[in-house]
Amino acid sequence: MKTTILKEHTRGVLSVAFSPDGQKLASGSADRTVRLWDLATGEILHVLEGHTDLVQSVTFSPDGQMLASGSWDGTVRLWDPATGQIRRVLQGHRWDVCCVAFSPDGRMLASGSLDGTVRLWDPDSGQTLHVLVGSGDQLGGGEVFSPTAWVFSLAFSPDGWTLALGTSDCTVRLWDLRDLAGKLRILEGHGDPVYSVALSPDGQMMASGSYDPTVQLWGPATGQALRILKGHTDWVNGVAFSPDGQILASGSSDGTVRLWNPATGQILRILGGDWERVLSVAFSPDGQMLASGLWDHTVQLWNPATGQMLRILQGHRAEVQCVAFSPDGQMLASGAWDRTVRLWAIRE
Repeated sequence: MKTTILKEHTRGVLSVAFSPDGQKLASGSADRTVRLWDLATGEILHVLEGHTDLVQSVTFSPDGQMLASGSWDGTVRLWDPATGQIRRVLQGHRWDVCCVAFSPDGRMLASGSLDGTVRLWDPDSGQTLHVLVGSGDQLGGGEVFSPTAWVFSLAFSPDGWTLALGTSDCTVRLWDLRDLAGKLRILEGHGDPVYSVALSPDGQMMASGSYDPTVQLWGPATGQALRILKGHTDWVNGVAFSPDGQILASGSSDGTVRLWNPATGQILRILGGDWERVLSVAFSPDGQMLASGLWDHTVQLWNPATGQMLRILQGHRAEVQCVAFSPDGQMLASGAWDRTVRLWAIRE
């Protein structure tokens, strides 16, 4: 399998994202930079500097015209991927920014922080649209320091009207964006922090993965708890729905990836078990492959329909923090603490 090694970072790589057209890759690192790569050549296009602490999260806007980065310096930065120039610095968070995400139409950007808030921004103007604090209250015009519910993860629903949050106070929060100052559901059931959330492709179901260590399924429209998926014996670090919504994958520090039928809650397959922690999981765009990034420095490729291991991708020299498929499914990117990004030509 052809592998391209992207080596320019000087500390660990924490996040990777493909541009929607599949021509560029962004990588965020503990070296405080974002780097943009040309996927046709493997050459670096731009080094995006300005953050003063590690970059935890990177994401492209749906049209590919903007790149957002969230950092432990408490800021979100918006960049022009074509030129590498900074467009805006979004300030307001008081602690580390752990996650950023664009709405499906690109008209909103959400950022979640360890200061206990989620901020909604207008990416074109840089204006704050609304601030949701950890408790769900809105005090002093939204300028509240409430670090009791750190925001670890967030995800928009496919229609863009619901934002799901995973927090440190063991709850999942659903924010109805039709009324920014209004409806917030706080979903209780987990016994430990919720580290990952995902919504099904049809928006009818939400999954949350916790350190408790269960996966729970919820109805976003009602906030109703649907099912508790038990079986993992250590932290659940990532959850992902297949593109058709028929399979839910969960990756855990117990060394396994579990595949569930979200409609029934039944376990379909248990992948692995003899390896170290699974830190990240991702489905290919056609749903025919599942990738998992592991603490043992490997990436594993699976056939989710059969449970067959397709390949163990070796080469990283430290734990693999993140994995992502290209939009056409021809390439897999993995970022690791060995300071590299590896591009795997998985369809060759």
